[in-house]
Amino acid sequence: MEQPNNKLLTGEENASCGDTGSLATEKLQKPCSPHKETYVCTLSLELIAKAQKELQEKPEWRLRDVQALRDMILKEQPNLKTNLDDGFLLRFLRARKFDYDRALKLLVNYHSSQRAWPEVFDNLRPSAIKHVLDSGFLTVLPHRDSLGRRILVIRPGIWKPSDYPITDGIRAIYVTLEKLVRTEDNQVNGTVILADYNGVSLSQATHLGPFMAKKLIGILQDGFPMRIKTVNIINEPIIFKGIFAIIKPFLKEKMSERFVLHGSDLSSLHKNVPPCILPEEYGGTIGKLDTAAWTETLLAFEEEFLAEFNNTLSPRDESPVQLEFGENVQAGQACDESFRTGRSQLYYCY
Repeated sequence: MEQPNNKLLTGEENASCGDTGSLATEKLQKPCSPHKETYVCTLSLELIAKAQKELQEKPEWRLRDVQALRDMILKEQPNLKTNLDDGFLLRFLRARKFDYDRALKLLVNYHSSQRAWPEVFDNLRPSAIKHVLDSGFLTVLPHRDSLGRRILVIRPGIWKPSDYPITDGIRAIYVTLEKLVRTEDNQVNGTVILADYNGVSLSQATHLGPFMAKKLIGILQDGFPMRIKTVNIINEPIIFKGIFAIIKPFLKEKMSERFVLHGSDLSSLHKNVPPCILPEEYGGTIGKLDTAAWTETLLAFEEEFLAEFNNTLSPRDESPVQLEFGENVQAGQACDESFRTGRSQLYYCY
């Protein structure tokens, strides 16, 4: 199981996360409909301050904002089968900087993408992707970077099309993100991807066509409540230019700018990811790359994953919402009382 970041989180700080239980907040909670979990903040004081600065999250407004999103769901998406717990909805608010409209769109996209891609989401569970994990296709490094972010390592060159379909690799990425997003530190700090393209051949690359690329980017960018902060590409072969040409049209400008191509220059990688948290394979100092530990973590996550995921997986006969991709929308605006109490009409990301 993933352990809290001891440097950032202490039990004493846990008890002072800002949800004061005011009368106004209690009144907002009472009328809410089917949700059971009572939210308990696990952020350190440092991360509370970071969330307020970067995500417009104010502890004194937190539960009110969750209730506002819950009310929107019940009013605008009454047939959406979704989790209404405080902690679950907070993921979407944080991912969209507490803009209610954008958070709701993200939630709807989260569910519609699951309905639209049965090859990935049918019978999805950690044990179903054990063969992918055992192959070493991906892992999460044991230590965070200096900004508190977890590092997801993906190695496409490990994958052999004769062993399993490319969608199984996508299933493994998705389950990993589901595990990571359960930790509040990761919701605030975001995640860094390190994609090692060593060994990727033309035969592998041909499996990622525009249709597949659009769906995958759609989930990572528009359909999952995780903030992808940087995508480090290393050991990319010449054919990667063709792969990136397929992906780029579906990337928003901000996400496109977060792709950093290092080639085989490890010193370039170390400017983004320090050697002290990297394995030897990438010029680091923590020993050989270990994929077994993360495999065990995900397999132990199965019961928790199924308890939530199966209860929010919408039937496929509902009309799917069309996801939109590639729009370069700027979303920099102040967060004040009028913005939080009213419906923001200034911008949509999707």
